Amino acid sequence: MSGAIVVGYTATESGADAASLGARLARSLGARLHLVIVLPAEGTRSAAVAPERAYEDVIRNQGKKWLADAMTQLPQDLTRSGHVRLAESFAEGLIAAGEEFGARLIVIGAAGGAVLGRHRLGGVASALLHSSPIPVALAPSGTAGADDPVLPRITAAIGTRAGADVLLDEAVALAADSSSALRLVSLVPFDVPPGLDTGAIRVVAGGHADEVLAAAQDALPPDVTATVEQAPGDSVEDAVAHLSWVPGEVVLVGSSRLAQPRRLFLGSTAAKMLHVLPVPMIVVPRTRSGAKVEGDLA
Repeated sequence: MSGAIVVGYTATESGADAASLGARLARSLGARLHLVIVLPAEGTRSAAVAPERAYEDVIRNQGKKWLADAMTQLPQDLTRSGHVRLAESFAEGLIAAGEEFGARLIVIGAAGGAVLGRHRLGGVASALLHSSPIPVALAPSGTAGADDPVLPRITAAIGTRAGADVLLDEAVALAADSSSALRLVSLVPFDVPPGLDTGAIRVVAGGHADEVLAAAQDALPPDVTATVEQAPGDSVEDAVAHLSWVPGEVVLVGSSRLAQPRRLFLGSTAAKMLHVLPVPMIVVPRTRSGAKVEGDLA
């Protein structure tokens, strides 16, 4: 079994989207699925609420009811469990649960008001994407309505900045463990110094694409295919809009140079992609445990 998948669940459409993506990831990776509801700790409640023990009993019981309903909607072949956690913040509770369960990924849905099929970051997502030591998967609105039982393909957006090797390793591992095809998209045109002529960019991008493809092919099992594409277009948004997307696939990106060691921080490239991306995005910390920190990725 490949780690665990922790879903930040709420009894909303966004929570259903997160649970659906979590189930797809868990089934593909042979992982246990943990649905986690995080409710406000006693210290954050209103003074008008009943004493601490009664308050906790009430909210825990409500959380258990929401989880029971959610569990019936999950595929019954999944190994799964539900948990109610009390914490000062939703993000804090999810990170603690992720560390407790040895999570490979933390999954959350889009904020309310997101356009169908698109992402929208709310406070929880923003907090996680600026602090989590565990990769975070973002489910676009409407994920729960998709009929995608497993991952058909994993796309990794690879640049040349520090941390790209960690992202490539994670993409290769996910593809190998899920037996999914791997597509590597070179972001070199958006990484090179400003002012470089178009011909030079093509040379650099072509060489980089060949290198990352060779590295992936060496690491993947024989039955898992890898391909490489150079991102088309004059901007990150244009490139994402012109790439083809397979229903049910996910895209991996790295976190910014501004991230603290072994923590996430959503960089400008990833943020631009998120605005137009029609599939789930997984944001990966750019350093491994104990890794030297320098440079940036996105």
